[in-house]
Amino acid sequence: MNVVDDIAFWIFALTAIVSGWRVFCTDSMVRASFLLLLSFIAVGLIMLLLGAPYLGIATIFMMGVEMMVMALFMVMYMMNPAGLNPMLMVHQHRFSIGAGIAAFVGLAVVILVTDFADNPVAPDARVVTDLGKELLGDSMLIFESAGVTLLATMVASVILSSRSGRFGPADEGSVPPGLDPGGKPAGRLPEDDGGGHHHH
Repeated sequence: MNVVDDIAFWIFALTAIVSGWRVFCTDSMVRASFLLLLSFIAVGLIMLLLGAPYLGIATIFMMGVEMMVMALFMVMYMMNPAGLNPMLMVHQHRFSIGAGIAAFVGLAVVILVTDFADNPVAPDARVVTDLGKELLGDSMLIFESAGVTLLATMVASVILSSRSGRFGPADEGSVPPGLDPGGKPAGRLPEDDGGGHHHH
């Protein structure tokens, strides 16, 4: 890699590490989802720099969809309103720190002591095309079906979590938790218009 690639590599590496660390420091599941997405995007860009376009683009696309779905579900279904109220993100602190350090040291040792193969691919080789056919050749219908199923699940989740349910307002009789202990309920409260009809 040239000097520009080296600089870009260190920027992406630093971004991946810092954003990954911040996942465990933020007090919001939604913010944690987007910080994790940023970390994965940085890793995908590193793969692009290392000449692995398929893995890089696949990582960015797949993690982008996954983290957006996670954030969407957090906003819709968490008891904590929208997943944005302060909450403790890490449990078993000592074990978590020890496991993180052990994993980092183990991976670093593997990287430093492994004798990776040096077998350059011919510039005119259709690497991405051949890899795509190898991975998806017999499973394309399954992947396409999974994509449609995931889209249908997202649409159904939005519909089920909407205020106007099938049998009337979904928030009738339920009160969201307060932002402060003993405080007023957070979020939008049911409107009392006397007639059961809500006008927008």
